[in-house]
Amino acid sequence: MKSKIWLSSPHMGGNEQKYINQAFTENWVAPLGPNVNGFEQDIKKFLGEGVYVAGLSSGTAALHLGLILLNVNIGDEVLCQSMTFAASANPIAYLGAKPIFIDSEKNTLNICPMALEDAIKDRIKKGVKPKAIVAVHLYGMPYKHKEIKAISEKYDIPILEDSAEALGSSYYGQKCGTLGNISILSFNGNKIITTSGGGALVTKNKELKEKAIFLATQARDNAPHYQHSHIGYNYRLSNICAGIGRGQMEVLNERVEQRRANHLFYKEIFKDIPSVELLTEKNENLFSNHWLSVILLKDFEQREKLRLTLAEENIESRPLWKPMHLQPIFSGALYYGNQIAEDAFNRGLCLPSGSNLTNEDKNRIKSCILQNF
Repeated sequence: MKSKIWLSSPHMGGNEQKYINQAFTENWVAPLGPNVNGFEQDIKKFLGEGVYVAGLSSGTAALHLGLILLNVNIGDEVLCQSMTFAASANPIAYLGAKPIFIDSEKNTLNICPMALEDAIKDRIKKGVKPKAIVAVHLYGMPYKHKEIKAISEKYDIPILEDSAEALGSSYYGQKCGTLGNISILSFNGNKIITTSGGGALVTKNKELKEKAIFLATQARDNAPHYQHSHIGYNYRLSNICAGIGRGQMEVLNERVEQRRANHLFYKEIFKDIPSVELLTEKNENLFSNHWLSVILLKDFEQREKLRLTLAEENIESRPLWKPMHLQPIFSGALYYGNQIAEDAFNRGLCLPSGSNLTNEDKNRIKSCILQNF
């Protein structure tokens, strides 16, 4: 059998082991330590001054704490982009709150400003004002932040920016991960850089960072004994995992360049195939890391034919995220919009996008794709 070409596999830079060895040598094998502090500073330096970073065990943990910091409670409603990974929505349920799902718009496949405002107006009309907006940079493509922020400010509803897939992307010159009232990052094994498992909460408020760390370390009060006045969580990032992250931050810009080069590779393949649309930036003020390269095909049948052809050659591809309002677990949730997200799910395919794709890999992918057109 031919070797597997993965959709998005980890790609080490070489210096990760140095930081891990240091942690073992100094016996910092704990959810705190020099690597955690250093990794937070590395992220802060990359994102720019004015932000504070709390390293956490996962992007999901960051979303959960972000909702808590935005005062989401049992019975509250949270507006959430429907086309996204389940982790964007699950923490809403953790808190006993209710997700209200919002359709996508065609240019970015991200949260639709018109559907969002329709939802807010309708919920307020029905006597319930939503507590937060979860907006996602899908596959590294920045959402329409100016429009979403204007709606956020008009109705005084804060934005929880899910930048799990968008480290290295930017919107009108501002780094994704710094756009929301609170923002989150993910360093899962398939992300543009990884800590094996890990994430971060980003805020412009130092007190919120400190509160996030307090909650992430079991909310232990300042006392000589173990005393707890709040419910806490075991969400802090390991010093070992943070060591991997420190090595990965050294190659982040290179990884962004490699992912964007993959996007150009696919752009060249599909330039003369009118039935296929490659998801790309619609203006020069958007900069996507192209964590995953995404295509929209003519219909479901064409999408499945290509996916299965790739699978036969041991090349991994994957349909787009199944919208949350179509998921069995959220079958009773409200949804506002049309069928943009549903249509994209039916026709969309994520293609191999790892920063470690070789020329041999690309030749195999290209040959397999061209068999279908």
